[in-house]
Amino acid sequence: MWQLNLPEYKFRIKIQNDKKYIFDNLRKKFVVLTPEEWVRQHFIRFLIDEKKYPATYIAIEKQIEVNGLRKRCDAIVYNTNFEPMVIIELKAPQIQLTQTTFDQAAVYNSKLKVDYLLISNGLEHFACKVDTQNNRYQFFEQIPDYDSFL
Repeated sequence: MWQLNLPEYKFRIKIQNDKKYIFDNLRKKFVVLTPEEWVRQHFIRFLIDEKKYPATYIAIEKQIEVNGLRKRCDAIVYNTNFEPMVIIELKAPQIQLTQTTFDQAAVYNSKLKVDYLLISNGLEHFACKVDTQNNRYQFFEQIPDYDSFL
């Protein structure tokens, strides 16, 4: 598979009709194993296992409507009141993380109004607080533990 800058985890993978599938524990189903899905599965597992994000507070590929268009967030993390708290935007390892990636998360945030963004391509990871008053991001040195958001 693809080498990432994340811990290695074991996943259930199957091949069906010459396509690889990976089991998503949160969605409780097999999904097509694309490079972005490989990153998603590792990054979400990292958040749950290492950073103590409760799995029940994470929604994968959550559909939202922005300016009359249907969009799909890679993942949203909710707080203990089940209010959106973090948008997670993920890319395949070969995709560079650019301002466009942050702009995509910002479009989702125009609807969700979260305070934090996590962005990763599996090789680089960014965590930031959204500073809406000054229209900028305040970056963290590392991905914060779930408890640090509360």
